[in-house]
Amino acid sequence: MDANAVERGGAKTEGPTWDLAPGDDSGASIVVMIGRQIRAWREAKGLRAVELGRLIGYGGDIVRKVERGARIPRPEYLDKADEALGANGLISAMKPDVLAVRYPKKPRNLSRLEGQAVEFSMYTIFCLHGLLQTEDYARAIMRTFRPLYQPKELERYVAIRIGRQRVLHRLPAPEFSFVAEEWALRRPVGGKAVMARQLEHLLEVADLPNVEIQVMPTANAQHPGLSGSLHLLKFPDGSAAGHSEDLNGSRPTTDPKVLRLLDLRYGIIRSQALTPAESRDFIEQLLGET
Repeated sequence: MDANAVERGGAKTEGPTWDLAPGDDSGASIVVMIGRQIRAWREAKGLRAVELGRLIGYGGDIVRKVERGARIPRPEYLDKADEALGANGLISAMKPDVLAVRYPKKPRNLSRLEGQAVEFSMYTIFCLHGLLQTEDYARAIMRTFRPLYQPKELERYVAIRIGRQRVLHRLPAPEFSFVAEEWALRRPVGGKAVMARQLEHLLEVADLPNVEIQVMPTANAQHPGLSGSLHLLKFPDGSAAGHSEDLNGSRPTTDPKVLRLLDLRYGIIRSQALTPAESRDFIEQLLGET
């Protein structure tokens, strides 16, 4: 078992590690500030770190790491510390800050944009979009990255990707449109069993009333998506953000000229792909062959 899975009395805790992501300086300053405040409350009560740990069900080493800003405290840690130290909600009130810095900076910014969007238009070429991936599929994809992720780092990024999928079930429900290339569905990422479960998952997600999944046939040799993947997010106030590999790389842009091009491209891509009903039949056929 990963050492990060054992934190309180030997009990397994779910989710990724809560160690601070390397290089996230802005997140580090927030974690240090939270740790200092908890330490100030503890010292005002005349408690040692190990004594506070005993009261809230954590080891003294975890308490010390949190207080020096070396570890992100879990929300339940803050609640227990708040109660034990009589902080009257002032420590618990830092939970939104904790959740915001849990993820490395770049994915956190993308997640923030996704959390605000009401319409998603996503075209991918080589693999399925992260919002559609199973945990095993995502892990298999990330194991191909170079340089290789260390095990803790790998699990951190897998958890980030899967955690982002909460947006699919958000209320009020955003509208999602995904177009994936046929070869992304045929490539047995992670092996046949992993890919079979991934295809099943696609069918499950496609059943959501706010989601449409379409497949671009490989036989369709010419369409505007061949220049790169495309992501377009639209927001309640009518604004938008997006990116395409050939236009602005992986950095989201709000440039109206680029957004118009992305909207035009995606409309053509979507019109040339199989319909959602045809795509579902195609995925079911592939699943039967897997």
